[in-house]
Amino acid sequence: MKKIYQTDPWLAPFKDAIDERHRRILETRRHIAGDGLLKDAVNNHMYYGLHKCADGSWVFREFAPNANKIYLIGEGNNWKRTDAYALQPLGKGNWELKLPEMFLHHGQLYKIYIEWPGGGGERLPSYATRVVQDPVTKVFCAQVWAPEKPFQWKHGHAGKRPHPLIYECHIGMATEKEKVGTFEEFRKDVLPRVKKLGYDTIQIMALQEHPYYGSFGYQVSNFFALSSRFGTPEEFKALVDDAHGKGIAVIMDIVHSHSVDNVAEGLSEFDGRDNLYFYSGPQGRHPAWGSRCFDYGKDETRYYLLSNVKYWMEEYHIDGFRFDGVTSMLYWDHGLGKDFGNYALYFDKGVDEDAVIYLSLATQLVREMNPAGFTIAEDMSGMAGLAAPLQAYGVGFDFRMAMGVADHWIKWIKEKSDDEWSMGEIWWELTNKRADEKTVSYAECHDQALVGDKTIIFRLMDKEMYFAMNKASQNDIVDRGIALHKMIRLVTAATSGDGYLNFMGNEFGHPEWIDFPREGNGWSYKYARRQWSLEDNGLLRYGDLRNFDEAMVHLIREENLLAERPILLVADEQKKILVFLRKNCIFALNFSPTGSFTDYGFAAPAGTYVNVLDSDRKEFNGFGRLQEGEKHIAVRAKCPNGNQAYDHTLKVYLPARTAIVLKQV
Repeated sequence: MKKIYQTDPWLAPFKDAIDERHRRILETRRHIAGDGLLKDAVNNHMYYGLHKCADGSWVFREFAPNANKIYLIGEGNNWKRTDAYALQPLGKGNWELKLPEMFLHHGQLYKIYIEWPGGGGERLPSYATRVVQDPVTKVFCAQVWAPEKPFQWKHGHAGKRPHPLIYECHIGMATEKEKVGTFEEFRKDVLPRVKKLGYDTIQIMALQEHPYYGSFGYQVSNFFALSSRFGTPEEFKALVDDAHGKGIAVIMDIVHSHSVDNVAEGLSEFDGRDNLYFYSGPQGRHPAWGSRCFDYGKDETRYYLLSNVKYWMEEYHIDGFRFDGVTSMLYWDHGLGKDFGNYALYFDKGVDEDAVIYLSLATQLVREMNPAGFTIAEDMSGMAGLAAPLQAYGVGFDFRMAMGVADHWIKWIKEKSDDEWSMGEIWWELTNKRADEKTVSYAECHDQALVGDKTIIFRLMDKEMYFAMNKASQNDIVDRGIALHKMIRLVTAATSGDGYLNFMGNEFGHPEWIDFPREGNGWSYKYARRQWSLEDNGLLRYGDLRNFDEAMVHLIREENLLAERPILLVADEQKKILVFLRKNCIFALNFSPTGSFTDYGFAAPAGTYVNVLDSDRKEFNGFGRLQEGEKHIAVRAKCPNGNQAYDHTLKVYLPARTAIVLKQV
């Protein structure tokens, strides 16, 4: 396999830096696993924490090098520090306590109390796999979790996802009720919707325990604990198993980019020091997020985080991960305010090479755990090689998020009327991706739905959404918004590199923003939910947007369109028409607000084409100006309009603000 600097001449000046990075990745892997597999070497979760032994007794272990004494305290001993519950030092920072079976039972609450030179305090075990919050006091405690009957898996993994169609979701806000939704409600009510829409992967946010619900799960305190606010481990396993039974892969947002600063719940100052897993001083604190920054060069940190990756795949049969905050991990300045317009920034002293090494090891571990498992990097910097294979001297992610696409849609909608949009610019920004790395595109994700921002549908319609989304109304602003919402999603999905993502509810133009309960809104759940009844109401237009999304996703999936790169046929700036070919389908989009064109001709491959999808169908809240199934024949004649690599001409009717997909038959 060619190296990334052999396939990209812009990387040639950085050959030595890339070679050295690769050497260090392999060296660190050997340091951890020798000549064996990483998955056999990272098992901290099997040693530390609370475990029930084969004879029914209990063993609890903790890693706290700065501790003088550690006690297990909880409901079993009235929260007292007693010798019977004192951990014994084993050396090298390890502590252990063995207890008879009768001393602990399923459901009991517990913590540990650590004494260190000059102080002490209550802590949650660093490897706690179950943490619950008291509804009155709001205090978090670890909980003994050892049900009599272990969960019985019925289905295997969902299989490879070379071109994932991802439905990004949040369990808590997936219910229509003004409350925190549950795993069971999601499994019963939302999973069937995802299946019907045609998405083959769900990406679940906020699974790791986090003290503040409104953090969207990005301020993690307990890395091995499934957030109890959504239900039990068995209920989550049932959700994953059901998804696999429906052919849907399950990936999770995993947060290894930072840790919550909370001392009582998290790892910060765990054993009295601030640098057990983190950098000391200012480097150990994120200036924008107010959280702790991991020191990825420490063995303690590497083993902790790699074991965490293995645990989620092993315990919950997760198919992969979307690594959050990768940009923050990669650079000493966390990429804040930096314009990454120079390749040198990817390889200079501003890069935390230990973080790069950790991320590469994590991607390798995922594939060892499950050959069909995959990883996605959320990186805004565009670091070259991040999603290139390790064998090509890349970091090893399977995909990277094409985060600039959503930013450009916001820019175009905010700054220009659609009759000023440039077809060439749209094509360039949607397709400008590294040829040697796979990407996942999206028109909008959860970020654009958060309070303070706006979804695409809200930017297009604003307050008119409140008054004119019923089918009986007539409103030019809503008609424009409906038409462009469909076109924007179609052109983004159809030009995506190797995968496409949609955030839960945006497929039907969910109104309003996401605002989690907080003091400023009276701790209300009104905007932290999804109003599924809107898309189910046949009198409203939301269901028609859902119908279009369903048809679009099924077409992309059934034709495996993302398996080949798109080819530009026409970028007509005057008429605002964009036409491109992808595999066996031609996508023709007329963004003009007023211009409809009969017999619009362009150069195209020879063949007969049939209308398999158009955004103007009445079931998609269109005007029905095109005929479903209508055939078009490319005749042998040179056409000056379009890609001159083709010597046939295809003519179509393109109504204003309409997209059509023609499949070659």
